[in-house]
Amino acid sequence: MGALQRYAVAAVVGLIALSAVENRAFAQIKIGSVLSVTGPASFLGDPEKRTLEIYVDEINAKGGVNGQKLQLVVYDDAGSADNARTFATRLVEEDKVVAMVGGSTTGTTMAMMQIFEEAKIPFISLAGAIQIIEPVRKWVFKTPHTDKMACEKIFADLKKRGLKTIALISGTDAFGKSMRGQCVAVAPKAGITVAIEENYGPRDSDMTPQLTNIRNKAGVQAVVNPGFGQGPAIVTRNFRQLGITLPLYQSHGVASKQFIELAGPAAEGVRLPAAALLIADKLPSGDKQKPVVENYSRTYQTKTGQAVSTFGGHAYDGFMILVEAMQRAKSADSSQIRDEIERTKGYVGTGGIVNMSATDHMGLDLSAFKILEIKGGDWTLVPDT
Repeated sequence: MGALQRYAVAAVVGLIALSAVENRAFAQIKIGSVLSVTGPASFLGDPEKRTLEIYVDEINAKGGVNGQKLQLVVYDDAGSADNARTFATRLVEEDKVVAMVGGSTTGTTMAMMQIFEEAKIPFISLAGAIQIIEPVRKWVFKTPHTDKMACEKIFADLKKRGLKTIALISGTDAFGKSMRGQCVAVAPKAGITVAIEENYGPRDSDMTPQLTNIRNKAGVQAVVNPGFGQGPAIVTRNFRQLGITLPLYQSHGVASKQFIELAGPAAEGVRLPAAALLIADKLPSGDKQKPVVENYSRTYQTKTGQAVSTFGGHAYDGFMILVEAMQRAKSADSSQIRDEIERTKGYVGTGGIVNMSATDHMGLDLSAFKILEIKGGDWTLVPDT
């Protein structure tokens, strides 16, 4: 072989080697997400999608995870459990994702869980119902506070106010049904009596008859509304139109500025449990969450021009927990990632400080919840004492 040929061969070999190194350095790790970006739960899915896109870009701009870039594969289920199931199957079989962050609603999450369990792919849900993590499923985790915690937090605030007899008006969606069940279950232990129950469907546009029954029920001292979407805003408006002056509590399922906008002036005085994210500027300087929620709020508002909601915060926490697990695992292997998610300790997020374990796939306690009251069209913090 002549010198020129040897040089040419060496050059080709060098280019192949360089290409292999570059491919390893820039190989993409596929992260899946199925969200309710449009449809009745878009107030959940839209900020979740925007959040994931913002932080995938940010992580990739810094070199990715363990030298590999992330590719976000997002499908919009439009709030349909059937769509969610179809897209979950596609993520597993066609897209070959290594992990999943998504599931805007309880209904869509429940429809997808078994698919990811069988595929042995870690699934971090962004939905609220306790059934997602109880009983514990090996491959399923979640970031939001549970509906059981919401009931407990509301009942604790009621007792501080000397109120022990309530009415429940619940949505018939998966989350509304779940939270209603949790509230009924924990009420006796909390010293709360449920004197009357009413419910409404996701397409109902007037809850006046149900609220009239509540108004006419003797002894009721407060009203609690488990639900999400437009229903709680309609309940709130009808509540004021009927002249009911009892304290009204909503769930963390409406913890976004959109609820205040939909309910209008009727939202004044409504209380609900929510994450610290909504009151980032009102947290004391020594609060561990303050830097996290302030940074997320600033980034989200700058990038989108929109106010933050706890729902985007759930996506931020789910994504960051996943990224940190991948960094600790030094791997894109789904099994190793799952193990490291379960080992998450001391993660300071928008929803609280997360400490997971083999028996707790959420990792939040009741201290992660704040009771907020709407005053002057904005969130205010109700002191714990």
